[in-house]
Amino acid sequence: MTYTLNKEEIESISNGSHGDPFSVLGFHNIKQGKSEKLVLRVFRPEAKLVFVKIGNTKPVELQRVSPEGLFEYVFPRRKNPAPYSLSIKPHSGEEFEINDAYAFDRMIADFDLQLWGEGNHKKAYEFMGAHPKEVDGVKGIHFVVSAPSATRVSVVGPFNNWDGRVHRMRKYHDQGLWEIFIPQVTQGDEYKYEIKSPVQDPPLLKADPFAFYAQLRPETASKVFDIEGYNWNDDEWVKSREERQALDKPLSVYEVHAGSWRKKVGGDSEYLSYRELAHELVPYVKDLGYTHIELLPIAEHPYDPSWGYQITGYYAPTSRFGTPHDFMYFVDECHKAGIGVIVDWVPAHFAKDDHGLRRFDGTGLYEHEDARQGEHKDWGTCIFNFGRTEVHNFLISNALYWCDKFHIDGLRVDAVASMLYLDYSREEGEWIPNKYGGRENIEAIDFLRKFNDSVHEHFPGTITFAEESTSWGGVSRPTQTGGLGFDYKWNMGWMNDTLAYIEKDPLYRKYHQGELTFSLIYAFSENFTLPFSHDEVVHMKNSMLAKMPGDDWQKFANLRLLYTYMYAHPGKKLLFMGCEFGQWAEWSESKSLDWHLLNWEQHQGVQKVIRDLNSLAKTEKALYENDFDWRGFEWIDFNDADNSIVSFVRRAKDTGDFLITVLNFTPTVHYEYQVGVPEACEYEIIMNSDSEYYGGSNVGDTVLKAVPGEWQNQKASIKLTVPPLAGVILKPKK
Repeated sequence: MTYTLNKEEIESISNGSHGDPFSVLGFHNIKQGKSEKLVLRVFRPEAKLVFVKIGNTKPVELQRVSPEGLFEYVFPRRKNPAPYSLSIKPHSGEEFEINDAYAFDRMIADFDLQLWGEGNHKKAYEFMGAHPKEVDGVKGIHFVVSAPSATRVSVVGPFNNWDGRVHRMRKYHDQGLWEIFIPQVTQGDEYKYEIKSPVQDPPLLKADPFAFYAQLRPETASKVFDIEGYNWNDDEWVKSREERQALDKPLSVYEVHAGSWRKKVGGDSEYLSYRELAHELVPYVKDLGYTHIELLPIAEHPYDPSWGYQITGYYAPTSRFGTPHDFMYFVDECHKAGIGVIVDWVPAHFAKDDHGLRRFDGTGLYEHEDARQGEHKDWGTCIFNFGRTEVHNFLISNALYWCDKFHIDGLRVDAVASMLYLDYSREEGEWIPNKYGGRENIEAIDFLRKFNDSVHEHFPGTITFAEESTSWGGVSRPTQTGGLGFDYKWNMGWMNDTLAYIEKDPLYRKYHQGELTFSLIYAFSENFTLPFSHDEVVHMKNSMLAKMPGDDWQKFANLRLLYTYMYAHPGKKLLFMGCEFGQWAEWSESKSLDWHLLNWEQHQGVQKVIRDLNSLAKTEKALYENDFDWRGFEWIDFNDADNSIVSFVRRAKDTGDFLITVLNFTPTVHYEYQVGVPEACEYEIIMNSDSEYYGGSNVGDTVLKAVPGEWQNQKASIKLTVPPLAGVILKPKK
């Protein structure tokens, strides 16, 4: 029997080793003797018989070429290819009709190829991954993946019995991209990429790095999902975002782990969905007066105790809580309630799971090959190679994707310090210096600047945060002046010093006054956010309430005092869920918050303090307009260490709009305590954390009259009763 292919070609198609199946399968012109013929070749391993139908012509049976399922038919008279369909009669089951994936030509635009090759594609998600398309009246899914070192890449799933020989992709050799359009695949279908690597014999089975949706763990396949089609209702919010999120506007963030904020009634094993969170979490946050919700990483991750920081699906909102459209609904409801949404974003490292990015095409496509650059031993993760164009395309596009498709208002970049330093958490000999012999990661620095510039250019008003724990300069300064370009930097120094101070017995605090006041030496060197985050209430660090010294009364008083100090201090605010009502237990991702504690007045009191502080933080310009300028802060007295009392002024841009804060870090009540004030007028106490309304002892004044006369470098002074373990905020009555 005569075939149009030689033995080697037949074998390579039949066993799946052929590197360019589009050169063999589908329509092709061949020479037979002196004449040109048109041949159609099809590989269907499940088929007993295959028929081809062109237009209204009678179906024609193809000839079997190999036992594995290669078929062909040479048309005796037809010269030109034409649209066709296939009828498959399987070895078992009903006959069915399909369109052939090898009937379709290249679909990636030249412009996309150019940008990808340059490493400058900022919206690669628009063509990478799995996208529903209609081509010549045929509906299907267009798959595109990057695997430059692979010798073969196939799309596998239930639609082809997970057989990597059936839908082998076309390679763009210059860019390392692979593509195929598969007609019979549709919304919800599971799939993976089967990747044959020259450095590894068994093929790899990988989830799609650009997948928009994934199976619920422990399953690991990607799922086809049409990311378009959600009807947004937040135009008003988006249009006003740039103004709402300006540096001189209030910013108070409620940090949330979506899986443990509240569990469904009936057990800790069931999550609230995105839509249920929209109906329960959003009203709660609005009632407390927060301006933003920050979600711990919401991208797909396989391991619950990683809290989302070890990601396998950067483009897929985790399926634990619903679909991507469900997550859009959550964001939409936040915006309709006037609440912004920030998500934690993790470009520093990624999970090592076999189905993820690690050694994606058999080589270090996304990570460094050398473990001295490519592995975080502390976290058991891989480090992105920021020198690769594929990594820039992947991560920059991912940042913009969350802003574009999900209307995210801010990105908080995790573990920035680990990106900036090549010797981060490494001993001598465990790291490789940069080309100048230094410890700075030059490629990562360039990447962070590109990330910030891209986000701010494409989505004006969107804000970025750096969790950066070192003294690196210019983190929140523009890239044009040599900075990294973030809008905000987490003030880890303030957090550590403040907690170290507040955890001490009040008897000894007078010896550590500097820990409390040191932050004002550098408070305006960056645009700081003051964070009491999830990291401070896990791993035997105790909850915020349990950190406080003394008996129960003193613990609650200390916590209310701490929050009053936090809100009066320059900088934007962030508090982790559960801290707002004084949870006793450390946070656990596997359990719901202890909501029953709100049956007790003391816990209600802490929550009331937060609600009222958030209200002040939004209505009093002195508490937010000049957060990053010395003109917004003035010490009155930081020298009274013996009494552990500090006092200061906060000013709005209008210098006549100011507040006075007095903080007493001991349980001693001070009567007739004299404090300097800028003006001789009446002062109203607008916050007293010792009020009985909050569960305090109700010591203190309500209205005070200042008298002229210089005191503590101020023009006037007042004498007030300073309550125990409490903060008071005074406002001039004009």
